[in-house]
Amino acid sequence: MKTAVVLLPGLNRDRDMIAALTKISGTAPATVWQTDTEIPDVDLIAIPGGFSFGDYLRCGAIAARSPVMRAVAEKAAKGVMVVGVCNGFQILVEAGLLPGALMRNASLKFVCREVKLQVANANTAFTRGYQPNQIIRCPVAHHDGNYFADAETLARIEGEGRVVFRYADGTNPNGSINDIAGIISTKGNVLGLMPHPENLIEAAHGGNDGRALFEGALGIAA
Repeated sequence: MKTAVVLLPGLNRDRDMIAALTKISGTAPATVWQTDTEIPDVDLIAIPGGFSFGDYLRCGAIAARSPVMRAVAEKAAKGVMVVGVCNGFQILVEAGLLPGALMRNASLKFVCREVKLQVANANTAFTRGYQPNQIIRCPVAHHDGNYFADAETLARIEGEGRVVFRYADGTNPNGSINDIAGIISTKGNVLGLMPHPENLIEAAHGGNDGRALFEGALGIAA
């Protein structure tokens, strides 16, 4: 299976994502830079976490207007799988590929710890390796992960089953509305989530709860 990782100035989880996708797919991903206007034919595009362009203006706002994101949008429109993690989630929202907004954490502090996630919708390509309502572990590291959407948008994504991960067991680290940790696009091929599944895919990480997300997206049997 072929993958690609988007590289942007200020990202700091790109090597983690590259390592995870290499281990899971067996092939090193292609890397595409901010100025690239084309992305090779791949099965999954990943936008890693970090602080693209220093988080100036708003987190992900400048990155969302980079040439490479137009290429990502074109691939997404054709049904290619796309996952944005942490800053990648913020970029997808700023680019209009996912609804809502990511605001400052309710605590106004950077949060770096492990949380628990409930698989709110196991009927997506990204979550088909999990059981419905399964609780998994996942690390988070962010300052602006407080997901918000207006009442109409929230009702729509909830009603359409587009909330795929929720913070569970009182571990919501940022105040996100309805404990939302990850959402999916209308077509089901674009996922954004604040936690870092790429950092929990093997025994060396202390567990592999995040591995099934990538295996599902790539159609790899667990």
